[in-house]
Amino acid sequence: MSTLRVGVVQHDIAWEQPAETFARLEGPIAAAAGGGAQLVVLSEMFGPGFSMAAERIAEPYDGPSARFLITQATTLGVWVCGSVPEHRPNASEGARPANTLILASPDGTTQRYRKIHPFTYAGEHDHYEAGTEFLTVEVGGARISFFVCYDLRFADEFWAVAPQTDAYVVVANWPESRRLPWQALLQARAIENQAYVVGCNRVGEGGGLAYCGDSRVVDPLGEVLTSAARIETVLFADIVPAHVADVRARFPFLQDRR
Repeated sequence: MSTLRVGVVQHDIAWEQPAETFARLEGPIAAAAGGGAQLVVLSEMFGPGFSMAAERIAEPYDGPSARFLITQATTLGVWVCGSVPEHRPNASEGARPANTLILASPDGTTQRYRKIHPFTYAGEHDHYEAGTEFLTVEVGGARISFFVCYDLRFADEFWAVAPQTDAYVVVANWPESRRLPWQALLQARAIENQAYVVGCNRVGEGGGLAYCGDSRVVDPLGEVLTSAARIETVLFADIVPAHVADVRARFPFLQDRR
């Protein structure tokens, strides 16, 4: 039976200092790989934090954050993902960057998902361009669909890719003041789509906000397999595509959507 082990790195971020954050993350990523993780998940804007200072923190395509992910993936022989404030390739002068999830593979290739729903409440739409396309990739025999933070509130996006998804990965900088919606929505997306949901959120403080993590992995029946709050840690969980298929066969709810 095919199984994908996921390592969720719940970490702090050095505000607008990605190089310092990279140095802090090397140990936890290595620990995740050492624990058998085939896919290692970092948070949203894992290097600088969720800053609206795009003019300071946005990186060129294949900039330092992308190179960091590629180096970790190729050195450790695992898949690694996290989101980055990144300009599109060959972007015109003055074009806004996108909040871009980068998935780096063990062979050094990358795939990208640009956040479809910028967080207008914080003005993200004024600084970062919205994406338009989904990303689903087969990793270790499991079909993984990727989303970023605020996307979690929009069930229709998750519904759209449910038939070809065994697990959703959601990377976030979701503040402690709204922790209950984060927990509830992760569980809801798992239950309604009968798929695993992997939520990776940061801890610590940044930009005047506190973050308590609450990273977790939820199974296709809504059971929380692992979770943690307020500490830097690595969570492990196994994604079993056959379990998704079994749940959907026993409870064929997806076919009743209209």
